[in-house]
Amino acid sequence: MSSVLAHQPDIRVSFEFFPPNSEAMEETLWNSIKRLEPIAPSFVSVTYGAGGSTRERTHRTVTRILQETSLKPASHLTCVGASRAEVDEVVQRYAAEGVSHIVALRGDAPEGAAQYEPHPQGYINAADLVKGIKAQAPDMEISVACYPEKHPDSADWSQELDNLAAKVEAGATRAISQFFFDPHVFLEFLQRAKAHGITIPIVPGIIPVQNFNQVKRFAEGAGASVPSWLADLYQGLEKDAETRKLVAATVAAEQVKVLRAEGVQDFHFYTLNRADLVFAICHILGLRPQTPADA
Repeated sequence: MSSVLAHQPDIRVSFEFFPPNSEAMEETLWNSIKRLEPIAPSFVSVTYGAGGSTRERTHRTVTRILQETSLKPASHLTCVGASRAEVDEVVQRYAAEGVSHIVALRGDAPEGAAQYEPHPQGYINAADLVKGIKAQAPDMEISVACYPEKHPDSADWSQELDNLAAKVEAGATRAISQFFFDPHVFLEFLQRAKAHGITIPIVPGIIPVQNFNQVKRFAEGAGASVPSWLADLYQGLEKDAETRKLVAATVAAEQVKVLRAEGVQDFHFYTLNRADLVFAICHILGLRPQTPADA
């Protein structure tokens, strides 16, 4: 099957996966990767657990994607619970193996900690980490995170945007947003960033909501608001997985269509290692593998 897109080449997508911690989850992940590969995403990213808890599993997943697929993998990397030397070694290892893209994140406080504290010999924050990656691998492409509704640790919008600007100044080439549900929240953030002098591409993060309660918990931890209309859509569907899938695909596709109408071309999907919903959404948007019948 060719990975040439039959429709809508002006829309570009990327996908996020997380490293598996069991054989069953590994099978699910690789089935999802193979299902989504023909869509030809710009890149796929692999997350990194709190305090580096998935460091080796992340590395194995990234290198296997590099070796066994046509996809361009990007490894997440945080500075929580690691010294500069340990982080630098990870960066050097990736660069030597041909990984050319890192998603640089400060990382969340380890479980049980009241707040984030940098490692005594570590990088202080994401901007410091970006600078360190550039020092170890000058040609590395670096994406960073941004928060359309402010990071929970930011006191105000000035601090939030100063932090993003510092990552850009350190060498970040793209920002990927935390997920959101109201497209206008993201569009307002784009205007704030532009007014602050931030000119790198800012890619909206889209999460298809198959399990509403799970995503609601994610949102509470990330400072993302959950509109009442979204909760209403999932009311009464707790035992109806098939209808939840239909609702999830419709909501996510509508988000993308609204943003596309405003000129947004790149979209990052949080797959939760499940391919079917994301594949369906891409199909709705016209991103389809070209079959021999299309040629």
